[in-house]
Amino acid sequence: MKKIYIADSENQDLVNYFSQNDKFEVVGSSSDGEVVVNEVVKLKPDVLVMEVMLSKLDGFAVFDKIKILKEQTPKVIFISNLSHSGFVSKALQMGASYFMIKPINPENLENRINEILSSNAVAVDNKQLDEKISNIFISIGIPAHIKGYQFLREAVKLAVEEPEIISSITKKLYPTIAERFETSSSKVERGMRHAIEVAWNRGKIENINNIFGLKIYNRNEKPTNGELIALIADKMLMDC
Repeated sequence: MKKIYIADSENQDLVNYFSQNDKFEVVGSSSDGEVVVNEVVKLKPDVLVMEVMLSKLDGFAVFDKIKILKEQTPKVIFISNLSHSGFVSKALQMGASYFMIKPINPENLENRINEILSSNAVAVDNKQLDEKISNIFISIGIPAHIKGYQFLREAVKLAVEEPEIISSITKKLYPTIAERFETSSSKVERGMRHAIEVAWNRGKIENINNIFGLKIYNRNEKPTNGELIALIADKMLMDC
């Protein structure tokens, strides 16, 4: 039985769902950041589901403090109704496993938790995955003839196979892709950024919002490489 802590005052339904699930034990729940830190350090849950906006300490500050657990640090899934790209980017850079936008479907959250706790990579048919990624790229306006398209597609596949790689984008993801394409990490990063800029210049932002079912981005707010890779990889995992 996996231990889960839920740091969010608005999601009693999540507490109820996991309390009634015989695969999980809800060891605590609070929306007070200081309480969350103390209880997580004491209770050592396997997973911490945490709202960004908590009282006294926000979710990011809480995450910083619980890292003193080192190898016992729980997997962290941030949840929020705030989808600003800066929040998503910061969460991933800090090492969070996922960032989910409210409203949260308990069953989807359970799937995410099972994925990050599983020692086995999620098995997805490579051909089917390539087709799904290509369809999304075409829909949002990333042309197949540019290098960034290939880099981003490879990055999404890596993130599907190993979700936590997105938290090591500069140290692991870029170098891995660079090696496969016999180029440099900096060229991989620039190629991805160029591909995203091309898509946004084509004005197909609404398509990406439609794909994810939420208004995540607008004309003047482009995602970072890591954010777009994480979002598409999460979509692939949800659909498989």
